Amino acid sequence: MNWFQEKLYEHHKQILSMESVLYHWRTEFQDVLIFENATFGKVLVLDGIVQLTERDNHIYHEMIAHVPLMAHGSARDVLIIGGGDGGTLKEVLKHPVESATLVELDGEVIDLSRRFLPEVSGGAFDDPRANVLVMDGTRYVTETEAMFDVIIIDSTDPMGPGEPLFTPAFYRACRRRLRPGGRIVVQSGAPFFQPDELAMVRERLSGSFAEVRPYLAPVPTYAGGMLALVAAGESRDALRPSTDVLRERFGVLQSRTRYYTPEVHRAAFTLAPSFEPSSLREDPMPTRFLKTGS
Repeated sequence: MNWFQEKLYEHHKQILSMESVLYHWRTEFQDVLIFENATFGKVLVLDGIVQLTERDNHIYHEMIAHVPLMAHGSARDVLIIGGGDGGTLKEVLKHPVESATLVELDGEVIDLSRRFLPEVSGGAFDDPRANVLVMDGTRYVTETEAMFDVIIIDSTDPMGPGEPLFTPAFYRACRRRLRPGGRIVVQSGAPFFQPDELAMVRERLSGSFAEVRPYLAPVPTYAGGMLALVAAGESRDALRPSTDVLRERFGVLQSRTRYYTPEVHRAAFTLAPSFEPSSLREDPMPTRFLKTGS
C-alpha cells in the first residue's frame, strides 16, 4: 500500500493511506494530488497539503459560509476568493442570495474538482446565480467596482499562491468592496500549530474592521482536528447574534446543513480563546469552559 505524508509542520506529520491515486500532476501554479483513502474517501492535496476530504469537508464549508451569512441575515451579493473546489459556493447558494461571485486563481483546480470531486460542489457551478472568474483574487478586489454584503476568503495557507491574500493591503481592498454592515471571513490555519498565523490575520484585519473575532471548526482532516477562522465586521453583535435571532434566520437552512446550527454558531466563538496565544484572549474564562468539547 502507498502512503501520503503531509509535512506542513516541522515537528508533526500526518500519514494517510492511498488506496488509489486518481490524479497527480502540476498545474501552472501548484502540485495537485487526488487520491482515495479508506477513512476519508477522496482527498484533495495542493502542494503537499491536504485541502479537503470527501468525508469531512462539509464542516469547513458550512462554517466558513453560514457563519457570516447567518450573522448578516439579508445578504444579497457574496464574493468568494479561492474555493475552487466549489464547496463554499454550494453552501452560499443555499441562502436566498442574488449572486455569488467566485474568483479562483487556478482554473485547473475547478476543472479537476468538478471531475473527481463533484459531490463537493453539488452542481453549484451550474447555478445561474454563480459567477465564476478565473483570475487573481487580489487584482479582482482592487479593480472591481462591484459591492458585496459578505466576502469569504477560502484560500490556502499564507504561502505560495495564497500568500497575497493575507496582506493588510488586501484586507483594506476587501473593506472597500463591502456595503455598510458587511462581513468578511478568513481561514486561518490550525490554531494549535499555527498560533502566529492566527494572530497575524487578526491583527491585520483589525486595521480595517472595528470588530475581529476568531472561531473554530472541528475538522478531523486538519492537524489537531481544529481549523481557525476569523470573522470581521462593524460590531461584536454583528458576528455573533443572539441564539433567538439565529434560530429565526435558520429556517432557510433547515435540514440543509449537516453540522452548522445556531447553537454551533454561538459555541464556535466561545471555544476559540482556548486555542489562541494568551495575549489575544478577550475575556478570562474558567478552565472548565476552556476545555469544553464541541
